[in-house]
Amino acid sequence: MKIGEASRVSGVSARSLRHYEDEGLIVPGRFSNEFRDYCQSTIDRVLVIRSLLESGLPVRLIREILPGHTDGSDTGTDRVCAEFLHEVQGYRDRLAARIAVLRDQQAALDAYLRQARRTDL
Repeated sequence: MKIGEASRVSGVSARSLRHYEDEGLIVPGRFSNEFRDYCQSTIDRVLVIRSLLESGLPVRLIREILPGHTDGSDTGTDRVCAEFLHEVQGYRDRLAARIAVLRDQQAALDAYLRQARRTDL
């Protein structure tokens, strides 16, 4: 299918599809006129990519896991998965630390606002 139909079927913009290709996340086929040709397996891969991006994972991590995860080979899969899970855990821990800082900042602002409202009375 051409990029317009692939966009409609996947719910991902044509621009995003081109970006995924530029990032090496997908490799669509080509028609004889050099238009992109998206097969169902590429669309399935796009849906996985979209889900991983929405979960907050950076493209670098997604690029590392997808080849071993979707090419059908089991070569080194356990090692790749263990390394990937370690990196995802690290990413999640950094995210949790940032959330904790933001919660502290929010609490400080809430306290300030409560105090400011009391002095207005």
